[in-house]
Order: sequence, then structure tokens, then C-alpha cells
Amino acid sequence: MAVRPILRMGDPRLLQAAQPVAQVPSPELAALVQDLRDTMAAANGAGLAAPQIGVGLQVVVFGSGLPNPRYPAAPVVPPTVLVNPVLTPLGGEQALDWEGCLSLPGLRGQVPRWQRLRYQGLDEHGQPIDRTVEGFHARVVQHECDHLWGKLYPMQMTDFSQFGFTDQLFPDLS
Repeated sequence: MAVRPILRMGDPRLLQAAQPVAQVPSPELAALVQDLRDTMAAANGAGLAAPQIGVGLQVVVFGSGLPNPRYPAAPVVPPTVLVNPVLTPLGGEQALDWEGCLSLPGLRGQVPRWQRLRYQGLDEHGQPIDRTVEGFHARVVQHECDHLWGKLYPMQMTDFSQFGFTDQLFPDLS
């Protein structure tokens, strides 16, 4: 369909909680999902949430069938559309790792996230999704779903000495 502009940190729409999707499936949802996929692919993203393109609905897309150039060492995450998600941390273990965001271009920070989690919701066809994941997959889901609650990854950070420009922190990725 279309590559849409990605809102950047500072846009107040990124701080608003998204609304649940009332009708799944629908032609409107299908069009939104295609725009999210196209926009994420064009930006080499690992995921994208509807609020990042100015749509205040609980829809995220994430994953790819290929290694991501922005996260070359990360494992492949299966392409997923998740509507009206519910996240449940499993166990008490959190892990600290680097994250970036298409709404904060050129920046990275170390963010604590639950190491294991269960996520539930619907796909774009209204089929239930219920997965238990860990590591990078769990991190991506938490990051994208934070956008649905009006949070950006710096709001989750605990040590701002571990926040900076990607080209300074990781010259090999630039």
C-alpha cells in the first residue's frame, strides 16, 4: 500500500495510549497492516507500532525472515502481526541489552526487559496468537507494545550513561 512517515520522539501522539481494535478482520485493518509492513521494511526495522505512523490503535508488526541490518547479530524473529496484545512476564529475570527505535533515529540505549514472556492477541485475520518467547524475540515484542501504552524505550532505561548516538557507540554499524 504505502510507506508512511514515522513519527519521531517529541511528537505528542507517541505518548498517547492506543485504543483496542474493535473489528478484526476488516479492510481498514488489512490496509493498516500493509502500511506498517511496507514502512517497517523501508526503514529496516525489527518492528513497528501503529502509533509510530500516527494511528492510535493497538496493532504492531515485527520480525522478518532475514537477519536485520540494524541488528546483525540478533536471531531471526518470525514475521508477526499482533492486534490487541496482552503481555505476561514469565519469571522474574530481566536482561539488559541495546535497543534502537525508528522514532529515535540514530540513537541506542541499554534497556532492561523481561527475559521470558507470554504474549497473546489476534493476528490480522482474527486468529488467536498465544506464544511464549525469550531473548531478542521477547525484547522486540515488549519494545513494540510499549508504543501502544505511550512509552518510548528511554522511559524504561535506568542508566543514561548507556544512551547515545549509534555511530559513536557502534561505529561498525554506521
